[in-house]
Amino acid sequence: MFGLKLSHLVAGAVAVLLGYTSSVAIIFQAIDVLGATQAQANSWMLALGLGMGISGLVLSLRYKMPILTAWSTPGAALLVISLDGVPMAQAIGAFVFCAVLLTLTGLTGWFEKLSHLIPDALGNAMLAGILFRFGLEIFTSMEDNLILVALMCATYLAGRRFFARFAIPMVLLVGIVFCALTGAFDTTQHVNFEIAKPVFVMPEFTLATLIGIGLPLYIVTMTSQNVPGVVTLKAAGYEPPVSSAITVTGLTSLILAPFGGYAFNLAAITAAICAGPEADDTPATRYKAVVVAGVLYSIVGLLGAAVISLFVIAPKALVVTVAGLALLNTIAASLTGALKDPDQREAGLVTFMTTVSGISFFGIGAPLWALVFGGVTSLVLTRKA
Repeated sequence: MFGLKLSHLVAGAVAVLLGYTSSVAIIFQAIDVLGATQAQANSWMLALGLGMGISGLVLSLRYKMPILTAWSTPGAALLVISLDGVPMAQAIGAFVFCAVLLTLTGLTGWFEKLSHLIPDALGNAMLAGILFRFGLEIFTSMEDNLILVALMCATYLAGRRFFARFAIPMVLLVGIVFCALTGAFDTTQHVNFEIAKPVFVMPEFTLATLIGIGLPLYIVTMTSQNVPGVVTLKAAGYEPPVSSAITVTGLTSLILAPFGGYAFNLAAITAAICAGPEADDTPATRYKAVVVAGVLYSIVGLLGAAVISLFVIAPKALVVTVAGLALLNTIAASLTGALKDPDQREAGLVTFMTTVSGISFFGIGAPLWALVFGGVTSLVLTRKA
C-alpha cells in the first residue's frame, strides 16, 4: 500500500513509541496539576494524538518530506510548574493565545528567514547535542538490564553486517521476543480500551495567564522545539517549508486548544528517526515513515489514555535502546557535519557542548543558547575573506 517498506513501518512505529514514552508522564503531571476529570484527561490525549497525527500527515503528504510534528515537551514541563491554582478555563485561554502567536509566526514568515542564517555546522552540532543523550542511554540502560541491551546491540551489529536494511526491525523484534519470554513486560497494568470523546472547555482570557503562561509557552515551543525541528530536517538534506509548517501546527493548536491540545510544533528527535537512512535508503520516499507515524498517532489518540498503559508496560531499556540504535547514523552524520569545516570547528564544538549541557536561562532551553554561543564563537574566530 502506497509503496510502504518494512523500514517505513518500523521507523514510524519507533517514532510514535519514543514520542509517547519519552514525555507522556509530563503531560499527565500537567493534567493532574489542573485537576482535570478523567473525561478531560482522555480528551487531552485525544487532542494531542490527533493533532500530531493529522498535522504530520498533511505536511508530509503535501511536501513529500518527513515533516513530523509533536506536542511541545518543554511546554508541558513549563505547564507543570505554572498551572498550580490556575482554573482550567484560564489555562485553555493561555493555550489559545499561544496558538495565535504560533500561527502569526508562520504567516509572517520571519522565522523562516531567520532559520536560513544558521550556519550548517552549528545546526548539525545542535542536532548532534540533542540526540547525544539518546545514544548514551544505550549504555546507561545496561545497568538496569544488561542481557536485554547486550542482545539488542549484538543483533544490531549482526544486522549492520549482514542485513543492513532490516537491522533496526530485527533489534525491535529480538527485544520484544526476549521481554515476552522472560516476563519483562509489566502485566499488572490495567488496560481499559475505550474511544476517547472530546470535551470542550470555553477559554477564559486574563492578562496574568496570557503573560505568565501563554507567552512563555510560545517562547519555549519556538526556541526549544521548532528551531531543533528545522535543523533536523536541514541536517538530513531537506529544505523544509518552515513558514507553512509552523502555520499548520499553529492552526492545529488553535483548533484543538479548547480540547487539551495545548501546543504543537515541528518534531526534532522523533523526526530524526523518520528522516534518517534507517527509515529509507532513498531520501525522496522517507516521508512515508511519517505517514505511518501520523496514522499511528491518530489511532493512539482515538483510544485515549487507555493505550498509554501499553507503552508503560514495556521496560525502559527496550525503548531507549531501540531509539538510540536507530539514531546512531544520524548522530554520526551530524557530528561529521559539525566538525568537518576547520574554520567552524570550534564554533561547532561550543554549540555541541552547550546543547549537551542542558542549561537553561530565563526559561529558554539549551538549544537556543547553543546557537547563540556558537554563533558568537563563529563571528569572532571565522576568518573573513
